[in-house]
Order: sequence, then structure tokens, then C-alpha cells
Amino acid sequence: MKTTVKARNVELSSRLRIQIDRKLRRLDRIAHPGAEASVELTANASRVTETANVAEVTLVSNGSVLRSASAGPTLIAALDRLIDKLERQLIRARERPRSVRGRHSDEAEAVLAQADSGIGKLPELELAAARAEPSVVKVKRFDMVPMFEEDAIARMDELGHAFFVFLNAEGGGVCVVYRRADGGYGLIEPIIEPERRH
Repeated sequence: MKTTVKARNVELSSRLRIQIDRKLRRLDRIAHPGAEASVELTANASRVTETANVAEVTLVSNGSVLRSASAGPTLIAALDRLIDKLERQLIRARERPRSVRGRHSDEAEAVLAQADSGIGKLPELELAAARAEPSVVKVKRFDMVPMFEEDAIARMDELGHAFFVFLNAEGGGVCVVYRRADGGYGLIEPIIEPERRH
């Protein structure tokens, strides 16, 4: 597996590089032979000891892109957790059809085309449902504990999410941190303007 490694706030020693390569070899048996991994290590990413070090891996295997992140008290501990996650993701990706979402989209288009052409007439309610706009199918509610941006980023990485909603300890408002395509992080801070009076 071809591997590239970036390190922030830590020197990428040859010993650390060897450990990373050894740990990634676990994925060789289930990843595609031409797989490529991009590893990013960040030391002292959080003030919390348990999540102070973050490891992120983007793995391209047979056209599938898998991304995972994990935090730990050391970089190696974070990497160990991360490899476990990636191993499960690779197994799921191999077992599931390549493009389930694309297949469902094609099936919906075929049904709509048949309905429009008069072949296989659909009852009006089914046709309306097939053409319906996207709707909310699940609502999540959770308690929000005030935290700083760094802690929100660490929590997001720990969960392996692309974004994280949190209650900002500094401003008191609800904010969103997200992972940018360039590897950095972004912060969305809503500004609520008072109603304009005419």
C-alpha cells in the first residue's frame, strides 16, 4: 500500500514512520492491491489528555474513498483505534454493493419514466410520493455542553464525522466545526440580525 504521511506539532522520525507502516500493513490483506493511504498526525490537538493526539487516514481502495479519524493519549494509540475503524469500514465496503445510492436513484428514475410514458401505470399517490421533495425522516436531539472550538474539533475527529454541532463556551451560541477539503477546519458562527424596522 502506497502511504504518505504528514505530521503537525510532532517530528516525523523514522521510528514513527516505521510504526505507521507496520500498523497500516494490517489493512493490506483486505484493501485493494493498488490502495493508497494518506495519513495525517496531529500532536497536542486538544487540551484533554485522552484526546490530545489525533490520527486521520484517507484510504483510496478500488475506487472507494474511506476516511476515518481517531484521538488518543498518544499518536500510536490514536492510530490503533483508527486502524480498527478502517478495517471495519473496508470489510463493510467489500460486502455492500459498490453504489447502492446510485442504484436506488436509477430505479426511481426508471419508475418515473415508466409512469410518464404510461407503461406500468402507478396509482396517483405512489406517483406523488416518487416525485416528492426530500423530507426529514429522522430527528436527533441531544444535550449540549459548552465547549471550546479545539475540544469540538477533537470530539468530531474522535467520532469520525465531517462536522460537529456544539455550544460555543466563548460566545454561548450554537456553532458548527467542519473538516475542509484542504485538511484544515472551518467554523460556522451564526449571526442573528434583529428584525429590520421600516
